[in-house]
Amino acid sequence: MRCMVFVKGNKESEAGALPSTEILAAMGKFNEELVKAGVMLAGEGLKPSSAGKRVSFAAVGKPTITDGPFAETKELVAGFWIWQVRNIEEAVEWLKRSPFGPGAELDIRPIFEAADFAANLTPEIKEREERLRNQIAAKK
Repeated sequence: MRCMVFVKGNKESEAGALPSTEILAAMGKFNEELVKAGVMLAGEGLKPSSAGKRVSFAAVGKPTITDGPFAETKELVAGFWIWQVRNIEEAVEWLKRSPFGPGAELDIRPIFEAADFAANLTPEIKEREERLRNQIAAKK
């Protein structure tokens, strides 16, 4: 199964504080272990919400655009990974080995696969999704 691991934002990440050389080295080592094990498919850190925008859709009318920063840092994402694991328990075991310290909070969420949509995934929709995925892969 594929899953996404969300690294939660905090006051430091929202202030734009960059990780120290020691933290970057520890995270690089952990990422290398993930890659060697065939677990890591993608992963990136995100700039603070002050560099972003929020788009809110109402029932009627045009979307509302709000410039960052956003108030609730505990609800923000500072980075992410996409992992290929056997199950969510394996993802938990990998996170236990990560270099995060006290106060860090991460979420693991399974990613929907085509089979999860069953009858709603018509042959036409499935073909379009496969075509788009192939186009994305070809650009890498």
